[in-house]
Amino acid sequence: MRILVSGGAGYIGSHVVRQLSEAGYTVIVFDNLSTGFADALVNNEQLIIGDLANPESLESVVHRFGIDTVLHFAASIVAPESVTDPLKYYANNTRNTLNLLQVCARNSVRNFIFSSTAAVYGMPGSGIAEEGSPAVPINPYGTSKLMSEWMLRDVAAAHGLKYVALRYFNVAGADPMARIGQRTPEATHLIKVCCQAALGMRDSVSIYGTDYETPDGTGIRDYIHIEDLAGAHLAALRYLEKGQPSDTLNVGYGKGSSVRQVIDVVHKITGVDFPVIEAPRRPGDPAMLVAKADRIQGVLDWHPSYDNLGTIVEDAWRWEQKLAQKNRLFTEGNPMSRMYR
Repeated sequence: MRILVSGGAGYIGSHVVRQLSEAGYTVIVFDNLSTGFADALVNNEQLIIGDLANPESLESVVHRFGIDTVLHFAASIVAPESVTDPLKYYANNTRNTLNLLQVCARNSVRNFIFSSTAAVYGMPGSGIAEEGSPAVPINPYGTSKLMSEWMLRDVAAAHGLKYVALRYFNVAGADPMARIGQRTPEATHLIKVCCQAALGMRDSVSIYGTDYETPDGTGIRDYIHIEDLAGAHLAALRYLEKGQPSDTLNVGYGKGSSVRQVIDVVHKITGVDFPVIEAPRRPGDPAMLVAKADRIQGVLDWHPSYDNLGTIVEDAWRWEQKLAQKNRLFTEGNPMSRMYR
């Protein structure tokens, strides 16, 4: 089986690509490297530098390699940015998914695994989101992903494509061997931001909102280790290989950690008491967003192995230390060049 992975050089995509290769699959990565890195392909998977905005180039790759299955990660993912630049998200996420689905339909691709998001749920009243919860996104990022889900559903019905759409909650951590991890410049992920503050790369960490109706007043999120998330994609692939029906599933642990709890764990593991600033709530942030994650374990026979906030932080911290060291070596040897990311 030849698998095309769009956005396979990015944070999530590269972890999935590594696991696919280690499981014996032949992987072709299609990435424009706008936020991805060629050296994130640690098993020397074949990389085609291309953009989903160019369907002719994409079609050539799908036809040439006889692609049977597609895993689609390429997207813009910063929710606040989507509010100020919505057209970027409808172009990069919705339109480019349309391009990819058109190519898949023309070339009889059989299986499709889609990287979706819990942002499609918006602000569920209970703070717990299950697959049947109303999809009411509150920003263009969530809307762009939900529109892509709808297109995928309809293309599957018309062309016989089978798919699994995975709705991620808060992805964090890194490869436990620190080979790859989150490298996006100016990332907004809380655990990465905290680790950067512990390394002195940020002056402080801000808590946005301390007056929520939660036990400690700060927002609660469902953090999932990147390795478990990647494993869910392999479980989805095995599910589709068995000819099972299409499905949409949450990927989370079904339990939440507050912002203060995350900061406390990072303080403990790093041994650095970096400054924390309390700031007002950000518009549109729910008090709690946690997955109801029972279905994925039953449907895909997926069972997490890294379900521990301390483990997530330890792996993220190990990666950030390695990344900072590479950064220093790069800038010391190339004083006029941009920082290594």
